[in-house]
Amino acid sequence: MASESTRRAWRELGFFCGRNDAAKEWRIVGSVAGLRKFAAEIRSYASNPAHDRLSEYTQFGPAMNLEIGTSHQTEITEQWIGGPLVDLLRLATFIERSAQPNVVGKCVALRSNYSPMAPYELILDVRDDAFDPASADPTCC
Repeated sequence: MASESTRRAWRELGFFCGRNDAAKEWRIVGSVAGLRKFAAEIRSYASNPAHDRLSEYTQFGPAMNLEIGTSHQTEITEQWIGGPLVDLLRLATFIERSAQPNVVGKCVALRSNYSPMAPYELILDVRDDAFDPASADPTCC
């Protein structure tokens, strides 16, 4: 039962987000539409003036494992993707520009564009339109 609710949650979200501590990366996996939905979620968070206070955040995924939040500087850590709201808006634009039909089947690294000194990489894994986000979660198999 838990597995089915997890699958449903990933499908409603439209993308999968997972962290690999050994590789020090966050991987966001989705179709072009799913990754654009991820960008829209970041844009929605960063466009809300109530989130302008430091340490405000929102969480993604069935396990709420990825946080997007407000901090003094851009950062990608094992905990979250953080930054000033204006920089989070810039990240949303990077994601929108990166999630294009011509990059299906490829991975796009965004750390150098968003937070070059961050300890973690942010990878967009662009899949075709038929991609099921639940299929990327090993707990759903």
